[in-house]
Amino acid sequence: MSDVAAEPGTAAARAEAEERSALSHPAADPDGTASYGDHPDQVIDFYAPRAAGGPGGPAPVVAVLHGGAWRAGYDRRHISPFAAFLAGRGFAVASVEYRRGAPGGGPVAGRWPDTFDDVAAALDALPGLVARHLPQADARRTVLTGHSAGGHLALWAAARHLLPEDAGWRTDRPAPLRGVVALAPIADFEVAGTLDVCGGAARELLGGAERFAARRPYADPVLLLPTGIATTLVQGRADTEVPQAVAESYAEAAAWAGEVVGVTLLEDVGHFPLIDPTADACAVVAEEIAQLAW
Repeated sequence: MSDVAAEPGTAAARAEAEERSALSHPAADPDGTASYGDHPDQVIDFYAPRAAGGPGGPAPVVAVLHGGAWRAGYDRRHISPFAAFLAGRGFAVASVEYRRGAPGGGPVAGRWPDTFDDVAAALDALPGLVARHLPQADARRTVLTGHSAGGHLALWAAARHLLPEDAGWRTDRPAPLRGVVALAPIADFEVAGTLDVCGGAARELLGGAERFAARRPYADPVLLLPTGIATTLVQGRADTEVPQAVAESYAEAAAWAGEVVGVTLLEDVGHFPLIDPTADACAVVAEEIAQLAW
């Protein structure tokens, strides 16, 4: 985002206002935090359900993967109001942190292979950690959601059983998920690169142009279909950060692979209202999650 204020009334001005609103909420402290590894970023925040959100019995779990172009400048704190919002809707929430950027910080997107190591390890550890830290939850009813770069990671995590056989992250069966709700996900690295999404972050994530082609089969969700897991994409039509074309390309690839992926397109909505508890779009996201969770 430019330091120069966008011209009032323009798409850029609206996007700027939406981002400012989403990031203006105070961080919501979790009810507990647990480690899934030794690195300080290998932690999960837990939010207990605040209200009944559906039929009686234990609450379903929503695992949240935050966005931020896989860069170190954004961590799970910026999505904590969204996590608390979901807890207020009756979900038990697990907000996953993972290693981002380059060691020591900097603007580089992600770390290879650390970012993927962390997401795989966190989700493998999640059922046991939920049993310990969210006794009112049912980990057998888990929905995975993520925003932007986190949406990419959610789609990737649901497709680990389709990774190349030499991938250390590969599983021998589909993840035990009720479904995935990916919010403005960076779901197709080729289209994202053409549109220069997040300043070429997907290419950086894979280690740059010289490694992109070799690593893409291990990381790009559009190449890992069909997953066999119920999947919905929620996308703002006015999103200038991760444009609609990226989600549509993934859905089209899924259809060619014989899988139906739901796409919910929201008029006059940009990138950040999807995780802004004060925005109507956020309520739509909660309903999409509920459709899969209950």
